[in-house]
Amino acid sequence: MSDKRSPTRHKKRFSVHFGVEEANRVAFTEDVSLTGMFLRSLNVCPPNTKIRIEFLLENENSVVLEARVMWAKKVPQNLFHLVKKSGMGVRILRFHSGEEHFRRFCNEITLGC
Repeated sequence: MSDKRSPTRHKKRFSVHFGVEEANRVAFTEDVSLTGMFLRSLNVCPPNTKIRIEFLLENENSVVLEARVMWAKKVPQNLFHLVKKSGMGVRILRFHSGEEHFRRFCNEITLGC
């Protein structure tokens, strides 16, 4: 099955904090783009939930954004490492801070492909 998303997501792994009221849960990205990302986590939120995501980029620039959960797949903890897509796909709605840093980061990984 081909990926119909535009812009294309790029494989990139880094740690993020996320949550509904405050970003108090930890996840790891699997792929990112200018419009969204996949968060690998045991703790998932239901589709259509708005969440806050906070992370530091490789250059220590902070990014804080709001995203909507588009889909989620929760698996038991003992199967987490066996299931390829356990977590949630999110679409970025708006940035609270660090938008210019995130855009530069995405452009750099796009050019690196």
